[in-house]
Amino acid sequence: MRDECAALFDSVRAMLPTLQREAAGNDNAAEFPTESFRCLRQAGVLRATLPEALGGLGFGDGEAGAAALLLLLQLLGEASLPVARLYEAHVNALTLICRYGGASLVQRCARDALAGELFALWVTDPQAGGLALQPEDGRLVLHGGKAFCSAAGTATRALVTAATPTGIRMLIIAIPPGTRVRPSPIKLAGMRAAATGSMDLSGIAVTPDALLGAEGDYLREPVFSAGAWRSAAAALGGLTALVKIHRETICRRGRAEDPHQQARFGALLIAYETARLWMGQAALRGCLEDDSVGAIVAYINLARLAVETACLDAMRLTQRSLGLGAFIAGHDAERVCRDLATYLRQPAPDETLAKAATHYFQADLPGAS
Repeated sequence: MRDECAALFDSVRAMLPTLQREAAGNDNAAEFPTESFRCLRQAGVLRATLPEALGGLGFGDGEAGAAALLLLLQLLGEASLPVARLYEAHVNALTLICRYGGASLVQRCARDALAGELFALWVTDPQAGGLALQPEDGRLVLHGGKAFCSAAGTATRALVTAATPTGIRMLIIAIPPGTRVRPSPIKLAGMRAAATGSMDLSGIAVTPDALLGAEGDYLREPVFSAGAWRSAAAALGGLTALVKIHRETICRRGRAEDPHQQARFGALLIAYETARLWMGQAALRGCLEDDSVGAIVAYINLARLAVETACLDAMRLTQRSLGLGAFIAGHDAERVCRDLATYLRQPAPDETLAKAATHYFQADLPGAS
């Protein structure tokens, strides 16, 4: 298995130029990164987080698996934040399926992932017409839709949340490619290649074995909040890309000996290394779950915000050092900054910080024995 993991990372590193070229080309057109995911399927990346018993590589399982998944998400984020976002949703969906799904559903979804099917995670309801699961003529039928659906029209499997008379349930649906996408008035400034749209899921019949867990399991801790470490790992990849773009641009301009440029690049490296160290621990805590629920959630929330702060600092420093070049459409720095600024807008940052601080008012500090 170690050799297979090494071969997968060799393949991923070899495909990074392809992912980077497609990221640049797909941005203006807001097109799904088809070639990138063809490469990922061929390399076996879509099955990597499945347990070994189901034909996967166990990425995200145990200490070694945590390090492997962190590295994979960082590499993908460095190449293309939209690709990393789409892949992280795929991982999130499979993680929840393996945790909460019945044996037959887990086996079926594992077979789909092994065959290269892309899973999406659609859990945001529109302001009106949110998704509901209702009994109808002896069947369970979906009514309504979802908003902010990444990979809309391309993902062939989706984990969705739906309201039932007794609470919110998770379930798995199959979506033929190119169907059920409805026009969305929302146009994001960044992450355009993630192909985010709205989905009309009305009329889909759901069999009982497609339901995951019990009412409320989607929001159950620590899984709900701890999963944020994966999104932060992808953002760390975007930060890595920005550091390299910054360095290469300054060196190409012959400005690497300028003390002001040196000072800004030094501050940028501090931000990067701070984020990297936080993420190493966050991945371990999120995957091992070897602490109390409160401690896991608090630490990963702090890590998420530490990465956000590092990325915001990096964007400011890069834009200051590169000047107008960082704002020219088509420049890699402009695209990566725009993608990062959009991707970092995770919900409730102030509430997240306050809750994490409250935990550590009453508990040992992070890292304390």
